[in-house]
Amino acid sequence: MESRRVPPPRTITDPKVRQVGFFTPTPTSGSYNPTSNLEYYDAAFGKLASSLPTGGVGFHLTTVSTLLGDAAKDGGATVETRKDRSNSSKPLKEKTTKGERRAQQEAQRAAKAAAKAEGSKTPAPAAINPGKATKVPSVMKDNVAAPDKRSRERPTDKDRKKDVPHPRMQFDDKTRVEKAKKRSVVKQTEARNRVELFRHLPQYEHGTRFPELESKFFQVDPVHPAVYTVGLKYLAGDISGGNARCIAMLEAFQDSIKDYTTPPEKVLIRDLTAKINSYVSFLIECRPLSVTMGNAIRFLKTRIAKLPLTISESEAKTTLVSAIDNFINDKIILGDKVIVKHAVTKIRDGDVLLTYGSCSAIEMILLHAHELGKQFRVVVVDSRPKLEGQLLLRRLVSKGINCTYTHINAISYVMHEATRVFLGASSVLSNGTVYSRVGTACIAMVAHQFHVPVLICCEAYKFHERVQLDSICSNELGDQDTIAKVSGRKDVNYLDDCTNNDNLQLLNLIYDSTPSDYISMIITDYGMIPPTSVPVIVREYSGEHLWL
Repeated sequence: MESRRVPPPRTITDPKVRQVGFFTPTPTSGSYNPTSNLEYYDAAFGKLASSLPTGGVGFHLTTVSTLLGDAAKDGGATVETRKDRSNSSKPLKEKTTKGERRAQQEAQRAAKAAAKAEGSKTPAPAAINPGKATKVPSVMKDNVAAPDKRSRERPTDKDRKKDVPHPRMQFDDKTRVEKAKKRSVVKQTEARNRVELFRHLPQYEHGTRFPELESKFFQVDPVHPAVYTVGLKYLAGDISGGNARCIAMLEAFQDSIKDYTTPPEKVLIRDLTAKINSYVSFLIECRPLSVTMGNAIRFLKTRIAKLPLTISESEAKTTLVSAIDNFINDKIILGDKVIVKHAVTKIRDGDVLLTYGSCSAIEMILLHAHELGKQFRVVVVDSRPKLEGQLLLRRLVSKGINCTYTHINAISYVMHEATRVFLGASSVLSNGTVYSRVGTACIAMVAHQFHVPVLICCEAYKFHERVQLDSICSNELGDQDTIAKVSGRKDVNYLDDCTNNDNLQLLNLIYDSTPSDYISMIITDYGMIPPTSVPVIVREYSGEHLWL
């Protein structure tokens, strides 16, 4: 039996030539012509070597340099032409030192900065320190302007950071809380017995901040008096509801813009934006912002940023005041009228309409349907501690509408009578979750169990791209004493002596999240849509289209 042939050892002729093996017939066969078969080996280069074994009968491993050397003996001219062509098609990259690479990067940065300053598309040549060797390869020289061109087509990192919502303040971070206290206008006292699950939310003693703020009314320089007055009303609870809070804030901003004067050596756009930021910080200290207020603030800042640099101060102030008026009229007042027009079509004679709490849009819908002569009955469900449903009940009864009043603990008893459920919303998030007053999720889940359709009435400017799956990560805590006391009933205030007990923790949540599975339809000023279409509204009408 013939012994297995051992391939000859690999020989390296040039360190820059990559040693790649492939299979060739043995020279003893007598039929091998390197010059005639050079095209075949060039086509099979790198393919046969990886698919067949390195050893075998009739094959041996040959390096590229050996093959080219053998071919040069028979046909030198053909092989030299082939080698020259391969060298020209794949130039070798020159090696550079660390100092040369650093100098090259500095040259590219200087070129980009010069091109950006001149406003030209081609970067200007930058001056390089002659003390350093700057040996830049030709390939890198050709690609210097490419990154600058691509960066101009897409928004810069600074612009993208403006669109990203600011992270919420985490009040369980002691370092950030101490820094916020130093620059805060409102001095707040932390609650004694804080709920551990909600330590990331602000928990303060209510009623301790209002007298101090009233005494500082004429002492706080950075805050405009109109904004200061609105903040006091937020703190006292005189202004509640998403639309009412947003309108009050925008009207206060209007008054501050009318009284604004650009300081010397200042630019109106930047200085006015800084003023608005200080006002927003003060309002947050009085009460956390709602989603509607956040969207309105973003709209106003966008308007300020888009003001031309050549515009006069009076024209800029007139433009901003007019823009705020258009926002209030188009997105809030007219938006409610469009919602009423769509929602009335869902009310039929003999319906029993169930609603929860008090919502301005729901009240307008019920009153307009009654004016059209439709016969229906309203079930008003209410809950402590605010008992907002009593205000809605009084207005409906005064208009002659047949109503029933009950508390949320009897919702399963009255739900079997209802044919429609109309609910308001503080916000609708991108995943279809409805963010509304606490108890809304309970009403929607009971209605879903009884197969009663749930209709959410919400303006489009309340839509937000945020996604929320629970009511813990983002929420607002109300006054703890309101759930421990019953107004007008001193005989049932059993917790008067227990509120300061270290073993008792009172929790008064303001909002909750209703999953989209329990919602049948969302009625907006853009029409009636299912919860799954909320991302479409957010995507198509957000930014320029939604806020103009």
